[in-house]
Amino acid sequence: MLGSTVLEVAIGLTFCYGTVALIVSTLQEALAAAFRLRANTLLAGVKSMLNDPSFDGLARAVYLHPLVNPHADGIGPPERAVRTRPSYIDPAHFAIALVDSLWRVPGDFVQLAGAIETIPDPQVKQVVRGLYGRARDLQHFQDMLAGWFDNAMARMSGAYKRRQLLVSLLLALLLAILFNIDSIHLFRTLWQQPTLAAHLHDMAGAPMPGALNPALFDAMMALPIGWTRFPPVAGADFALQVAGWIVTASTALFGAPFWFDLMQRVVRVRSTGVRPGDLPPALRVESKVAAAPLP
Repeated sequence: MLGSTVLEVAIGLTFCYGTVALIVSTLQEALAAAFRLRANTLLAGVKSMLNDPSFDGLARAVYLHPLVNPHADGIGPPERAVRTRPSYIDPAHFAIALVDSLWRVPGDFVQLAGAIETIPDPQVKQVVRGLYGRARDLQHFQDMLAGWFDNAMARMSGAYKRRQLLVSLLLALLLAILFNIDSIHLFRTLWQQPTLAAHLHDMAGAPMPGALNPALFDAMMALPIGWTRFPPVAGADFALQVAGWIVTASTALFGAPFWFDLMQRVVRVRSTGVRPGDLPPALRVESKVAAAPLP
């Protein structure tokens, strides 16, 4: 039936897109860990926030503070030689580290005003001076510094996420080309042969997988993907194939949880069966007879 075919095709497509997104996210996490992307982005954010691109002033003093970087010795080598780079800095710890890097008389909130005037960068000096002038006491001043750090890191996090979306798109496109995951060809094949997606029913009804496993790959390879002729011949069919790759790559931007959740919803709709009005007349007559009361 048409409705059943549509649901089978939807199950096959969503399973394929969810698996691709899961593979892409796994590769992306591996790359982020290998190249310490989060830690490097955080360090760049601290340097940008404190206007210390050479990492030899206030940013260096704050970043090597024991509360910010517990494994640093407080002096530390040049930036490229810093091996321990935290991936997260608590805003309260950043505020304490900044205050400790500024004042000359620890614990003296009044003398802190003079230390602020020694900040070499005029923009950072203006910001810290403005926060100090509005602070009631040391704790209030540190809270406002923590809020300043939160806002700066939120902007840095947005830039990081945009770069990661681009990386996801490129990884998904590379994966689509390597395994020839053509969404247009996949849709056509599943529409003509909807039984290909029937074996995905049990896996689709299960919770979303948290990691890659052999069963996931086996089910993925049962779909109509892969190369049958390589290299492809340039022409109209190849242009359509490229469009299918682009569609597949763009679906990875939604993330694996989105596709597996959507697939489970489709499976629940599929499991409800056909409506009573769609049953054959003979079955409807038999059901009416069975439901009739006995004399």
